Amino acid sequence: MSEITSEIIFPGSAVKVSNQGDTYYGFEGVVQRFSDGRVAVVFSGGNWEKIVAFRPDELTVMDATESRNKGRKK
Repeated sequence: MSEITSEIIFPGSAVKVSNQGDTYYGFEGVVQRFSDGRVAVVFSGGNWEKIVAFRPDELTVMDATESRNKGRKK
């Protein structure tokens, strides 16, 4: 049974993939839309862009005021 998240995810929300078994684990993206109980997330970087659908319980809403580069090595 899937866990119901207490956070509401809106289109335009910054999210991070929290499912450790997923290829996109740790990736950060922006919610584009909801359809059939799935959340479409847009990932982009450099010269590529990809839209991937996830179950809501596979995502964590990120704090929009937090820097995306915080904690990353240069």
